[in-house]
Amino acid sequence: MNNERCGRKLVAAIACRNQGERLYGKPLQNLDVERRVRIIDNVISCLETISSIDEIVLGVSEGIENEIYQEIAQRKNIRHVLGDPIDVLSRLVKCGEVSAATDIFRVTSESPFPLYDYVDRVWQRHVSESSDASFFDEAVDGCGFEIISLEALRDSHLNGEQRHRSELCTLYIRENFYKYKIVKADVPKNLIRKDLRLTVDNPEDLALCRVVFDVFRDRAPRIPVNEVIMFLDKNPELIKLTSKYTEIGYATMYKWGHHEE
Repeated sequence: MNNERCGRKLVAAIACRNQGERLYGKPLQNLDVERRVRIIDNVISCLETISSIDEIVLGVSEGIENEIYQEIAQRKNIRHVLGDPIDVLSRLVKCGEVSAATDIFRVTSESPFPLYDYVDRVWQRHVSESSDASFFDEAVDGCGFEIISLEALRDSHLNGEQRHRSELCTLYIRENFYKYKIVKADVPKNLIRKDLRLTVDNPEDLALCRVVFDVFRDRAPRIPVNEVIMFLDKNPELIKLTSKYTEIGYATMYKWGHHEE
């Protein structure tokens, strides 16, 4: 889809900060220690291959410990904004405003293997149905994504509570879904695996993602998640590494509200 022709601009906003209780500096952890390929490097490089994404902007948390992300943006020749450490939602809005986006593509900076091959079709449906938010939920933890109109994000920040002005950037939209036009994109069954996670919150997550990257590094940055799943199924000891984190991860991932007339 030609975004310029349809009058839309899809910007990938990546919120970055180094704070973390379980693993400090998660986006900066090396997937490939020898080649110094960090998680955020693979995320950015992968998003750059997706035709429907017009621009990438880093939403960097204020604080001297996060200045490295400003340096990363400069080296990669992409824009960045600075914002509140807790209010991630405001940083996404800033990313959209500085880039004149109509819509924001949302993945997290510590999830190295986005499902890149589904983005274009979800975006096309998002535009054709004039959606406020399109969710590619239910896929392996860390691989799904969200597309949200900048206006819906602004509305969330204006009308939401403090808990909405956080890393739970679409919580207000999900709890007040009746106010918005929402697309829940169909996720192939083979990608719905609640026993797996491919995001880095803990040392065990990092160990698993490093193994995956080593096996598929010749395909980087477009690591094929469907093939990763098949690889993990043949190596159950790797699945066991992160199994203790899957239940709580999926339980807190998507919170939808209930509408009562």
